[in-house]
Amino acid sequence: MVDVERFRILLEAERERRMILIPALREDISAANAARQDSNVDDEHDPEGATIAFELSQASALMRQSNESLQQVEAALRRIAAGSYGRCEVCGAPIAEGRLEARPWTPFCIDHARGQSGGRA
Repeated sequence: MVDVERFRILLEAERERRMILIPALREDISAANAARQDSNVDDEHDPEGATIAFELSQASALMRQSNESLQQVEAALRRIAAGSYGRCEVCGAPIAEGRLEARPWTPFCIDHARGQSGGRA
């Protein structure tokens, strides 16, 4: 039997981390955009331009990942509230506790995670 309360605490802590991280990433993106606009940078020929473009790309990717993670965490918390946490959304089988340890927000057992993520469990 999965200790749902323990996972709820873990998920709430992860949600708090994401809620702090996302505004910080927004600031990084804004700063990189401002730096890009404040300079006449030719990204192809100016070494500093490539750095700004890279930083903006990295911050944007982290922002997307953080938003996706936050949505997954919130969905897991909704499953806890609904009483369905720890069961695969596809087959209804229990999700192995080891899998929940690694990815407490996962809605899929390992077999169905492979099918949902194109091989990434």
